[in-house]
Amino acid sequence: MSDAFDVDLFVIGGGSGGVRAARIAAGHGARVMLAEEFRLGGTCVIRGCVPKKLYVLASRFAQDFEAARGFGWKPGPASFDWQRLVGAKEAEITRLEGLYAKGQQGAGVEVVKTRAVIEGPHEIRLVNDGRIIRARHILVATGGRPNIDPALPGREHVITSNEVFDLETFPRRIVIAGGGYIALEFAGIFRLLGAEVTVIYRGAEVLKNFDQDMREGLVAAYERAGIRFVLNDVFARIDRTEDGLVATTRTGLRLETDQVLMAIGRSPNIEGLGLDKAGITLAPDGAIAVDAQSRTNIPHVFAVGDVTNRVTLTPVAIREGHAVADLLFGAAKGIAPWQVDYANIPTAVFTTPEIGTVGLTEAEARKAFAVVDIYRTSFRPIRATLSGGEDRTVMKIVVDGETDRVLGVHILGEGAGEMIQLVGIPLRMGATKADFDATMAVHPTSAEELVTMRSRTARHTR
Repeated sequence: MSDAFDVDLFVIGGGSGGVRAARIAAGHGARVMLAEEFRLGGTCVIRGCVPKKLYVLASRFAQDFEAARGFGWKPGPASFDWQRLVGAKEAEITRLEGLYAKGQQGAGVEVVKTRAVIEGPHEIRLVNDGRIIRARHILVATGGRPNIDPALPGREHVITSNEVFDLETFPRRIVIAGGGYIALEFAGIFRLLGAEVTVIYRGAEVLKNFDQDMREGLVAAYERAGIRFVLNDVFARIDRTEDGLVATTRTGLRLETDQVLMAIGRSPNIEGLGLDKAGITLAPDGAIAVDAQSRTNIPHVFAVGDVTNRVTLTPVAIREGHAVADLLFGAAKGIAPWQVDYANIPTAVFTTPEIGTVGLTEAEARKAFAVVDIYRTSFRPIRATLSGGEDRTVMKIVVDGETDRVLGVHILGEGAGEMIQLVGIPLRMGATKADFDATMAVHPTSAEELVTMRSRTARHTR
């Protein structure tokens, strides 16, 4: 590598995509520096996926204690300590942050704890000491930031997913704005932990990109749990009172609450990054525009993860970062360049009940294929038969009616996230419905329904 540069790769952002790219590149022999202004691990580890899943698990114990009675247990009085959960969460993410740092150090990556901004095509300035680092290649992996309507009166009274994990006191009442993953996951968390929960969303239906049966099933389960939905409405203003907050909507509804959580999406975190000084082009949605190799319009500058607003999922960012490192430095290890495949990405929504999904929804399939067959089932899981719960598991398989290839699988119910990870493998391999049917069932499980749904419930043609 040329001595004209201080490093071969400078990574801005220590989240999932950035640390993977840095570690793999260093392993290929590159000189790598990574700058992170907050904490290693990024949104996912510090204030996203990991702490969210811990809080989801904590919230489900309320149901577990009650369900135990149907199985012969006589649980005593239970109480919940919010601050103890917050402390346990903090200890775990601190442990994980240490592992990330150890991994970077072990790979030979130089980590600098500072904000870094681009000063030119190959120049990065470290804000804490003003040093200018010349880099052969630059990777931007600064992730996303929560949205708040800048014109909303009283916006200073709201919180986002950045603050919700560390509230000093547990809110007795909370209003959550949004209809996506984050809003609905936190709605489930706070409701099961005992709060009164209202979800307000500007559209007519939540989870707009998910299969209709999954959306309807989740809303029904949430309403049975006592979660209130206010649809086709948004906040007009938020005021602080002696008793908490009052959120007034545009239709005139007054929602008295202790906290207002804004979960109305995220935007690329690029403000003040200096992209203009390197001549980097942005996409119409404000994200960094990249090609299939995550390369910007400047050949030696790359971007991965949420900052590109492609598929905003942690595993996707990790794979994108790995692909960039192999592209730039893998030849030294005999590794050929490769591109991330965005088809058939399994994903889960950690609501209670969970949603797991991979491939096309029924609506998407009907737009793209001439004949679409649907296999759908709804049943009480075995746990509910003794617990007396009203839970229902819903499963749907979407099939190309002409080739028999499975186009999508959608699951609502306990363990959906775990199941969908495994279902993603046969979909990626092009499995047919006949392949599913020929697979032996594991009994008694909910997952066996995926290989025993033999009767078509609908056929759509166009």
